[in-house]
Amino acid sequence: MSGDGRHNLAIYNFGLHVGPEGDPAVEGFVLREPANFEAAARASGFVGRSGYRGVPGPRSWGAQVFPRFILGSGFDSAPSSLSVWKDIESLMAFAYSGVHADALKHARNWNVKPSWPPLVLWWVDGRHIPDWSEGVERLEHLHDNGATARAFTFKEPFAADGEAYGIDRQRVRAIAEANSSGQADLLAHVQSLKA
Repeated sequence: MSGDGRHNLAIYNFGLHVGPEGDPAVEGFVLREPANFEAAARASGFVGRSGYRGVPGPRSWGAQVFPRFILGSGFDSAPSSLSVWKDIESLMAFAYSGVHADALKHARNWNVKPSWPPLVLWWVDGRHIPDWSEGVERLEHLHDNGATARAFTFKEPFAADGEAYGIDRQRVRAIAEANSSGQADLLAHVQSLKA
């Protein structure tokens, strides 16, 4: 297992939409967002996620800020999320199967092609709740320095001890399979939505 029982895995992602809120071009994203949040909450290994100030749901983990990649975009906010998981395999099982995989399939329709990493992973002490500024700093660090134990990706993962890590793909498949029965209703719902 990639965690050591004393650490959790944080993920921050950031993108820019092809249009403003309310634009029909991003409607598919907006329609899927509640199902994605619910699928995460039902997924094995999920610890918690930040909410957004002024939006019903979990509290925001600090003031929401954005990486420098938003500059010049014409937007003052952008789709981003911040969550914590028990380990890499649990997060990967959620991210690349079921409800979230359905969203990824359509993401190129909603988002501009990024010149920055779309996500960053890093280990946090089990008692630590990362805030938005920490996620932004880690994403910018990944962009500027490549994958390191401080800020990494699924393609170049690190364990909590700072060593390079080999993802247990068999475990990812087993977790995804176990998650699927508890998310069948959500998956049926998102598959009925417009892309």
